[in-house]
Amino acid sequence: MFFWQDDFGNWRVYLKSKYRSLAECGKPVIYLYPEKEMDIKVKVKPNGGFTKTEPAYNSGWFVRATPQSDLFNYADKTNYPYLFWEGRAYGFTTPDNGFVMSKDEVGVKMTQILGQLGLNGKETKDFLEFWQPKLEVKPYVFVTFVPQREFDKAAPLSVNPKPDTIIRVFMDYTLLDAPIEVAPMQIKTPERKGFTVVEWGGRLH
Repeated sequence: MFFWQDDFGNWRVYLKSKYRSLAECGKPVIYLYPEKEMDIKVKVKPNGGFTKTEPAYNSGWFVRATPQSDLFNYADKTNYPYLFWEGRAYGFTTPDNGFVMSKDEVGVKMTQILGQLGLNGKETKDFLEFWQPKLEVKPYVFVTFVPQREFDKAAPLSVNPKPDTIIRVFMDYTLLDAPIEVAPMQIKTPERKGFTVVEWGGRLH
């Protein structure tokens, strides 16, 4: 990344995507919303490997899931609200476009953006509980989201039975001392229908 100030005193940011492809994935969590209670097998394979999972991953997760994403993990006979993993992923491109906001705007703007990306109220609350303090370290922050097709290459996700809807939200961000100009990211809100799987996470810095 480098910055350039134009003749009018405006700062612009240039992101070298190829240098931003190696990522430490922070708290991706997976919610399962079947239409009726059922057994579900879940596998995720970050191409840089895991650093932590909860419950223990072994060769995959096997859970009993309710429509509210109450998950009973058969391996340790424990209930979980979601499946959690951290690891490393590479080989995807981070977009240059996104959103710039002040630290005071993070809560409101991120709530709006996450809703547009398909997260519901609980998922948004969980996301912000983990990420909001990290986004407010400096006066401003640039936020962007890796396209789902790109993240699928770096950390393939398989669910059996096959879901009707899969929503994967993976954020990257850059802390800023001053606002910069970036092209806004265009978001197409996914439709949550049938058996829905939702995952959110982000790049740790």
